[in-house]
Amino acid sequence: MNFTRTLIATALVLSTSLVQALTLAPYSAAALAEAQKAGEPVALHFHADWCTTCKAQDKALTELQADPSLKLTVLRVDYDKEGDLKQQLKVRSQSTLIVYRGAIERARLAGETQPDKLKAALKTAL
Repeated sequence: MNFTRTLIATALVLSTSLVQALTLAPYSAAALAEAQKAGEPVALHFHADWCTTCKAQDKALTELQADPSLKLTVLRVDYDKEGDLKQQLKVRSQSTLIVYRGAIERARLAGETQPDKLKAALKTAL
């Protein structure tokens, strides 16, 4: 059942990224692996519901969805639940954004809430 949900979520993430510019979606290892395998631009946003900085980043990322130049997917990672991923990627704080082109890290920001700076980081993957 979880495998089916993961496949559906991955298909939705990939198909919606073709329709609109910036796509915001929940993190799954399968979605990240698929984007990286295809060499697509993708970002991880390490988010915690209790984090005020993360909420400000959410607002900025939502605003950036209207920008047609940002053709990539941002996967929202639950900071409190993805301990192994945090350790693997050396993420030390919530509100961290890691931008990839395929499997190559292009940018990393922590605590940044300014839309123009987030946009600049996201554009490094395009």
